[in-house]
Amino acid sequence: MTMVYDLAANAMRSLYDARIATPPVLPIAENFPQARIFRESWRLIAGEADHIAKDILRVPRFHELMPEQASISANDDRDWRMFVLKAYGVGIAGNLARCPHLAGLLAKVPNVVSASFSFLAPGKHIPIHRGPFRGVLRFHLMLSVPCDSHGAPTAGLGVDAIDHHLAEGECLLWDDTYPHEAWNRGNTIRTALLLDVLRPRMSWDIALLSRTIISSVGLAIRCRRSLRTMMEGNRPRDGRIAGPAVER
Repeated sequence: MTMVYDLAANAMRSLYDARIATPPVLPIAENFPQARIFRESWRLIAGEADHIAKDILRVPRFHELMPEQASISANDDRDWRMFVLKAYGVGIAGNLARCPHLAGLLAKVPNVVSASFSFLAPGKHIPIHRGPFRGVLRFHLMLSVPCDSHGAPTAGLGVDAIDHHLAEGECLLWDDTYPHEAWNRGNTIRTALLLDVLRPRMSWDIALLSRTIISSVGLAIRCRRSLRTMMEGNRPRDGRIAGPAVER
């Protein structure tokens, strides 16, 4: 299954690479002006994420949602957990209900096709990889980040060999089909809001293809009720969070 996923991802990347040429990091104001409402509310969003993190062991690891991603999610004994609120246009009702403020914002911005909280355990490193789908852009809003004794963030994101160390409330809009990695070298969980935003200004045929892909994956998600149940956190506790003891 992993080989099939890789072949499909490479084919999709090649198609989009031939038609779209944009830099790894893009100006937010030009490509996702609605980012303003999320930035202005980042403290309220962070509060909802912190509430979810209080029961972190019920949040699935990324490779439990997508086994094809085990090479980057289960690569070490540290956890990368994902609380999904929306995936390829499909809202996860139970999770949206637990984050009413963020749910209200998402309802106002239909070009956000996916939304999740990303929790990186202390010591976790997500190795370099590439996303498959250039039809969307990734908006990354930092909600909680460990810092060193000088107040500098000890968690970061590398995009196309450039490191970005975002402080709480800071954000980045980038193309995840470029090689990228993430790490948490601090002693507490790093929490970020991840939004996948429909790419603006695509040609009509690539825009149509992108919407078709999003709709098709969304339909598959609707059909996989077992996955939706896991995404809504209806899973037994599985012991400790991998890695050192954490503070929240």
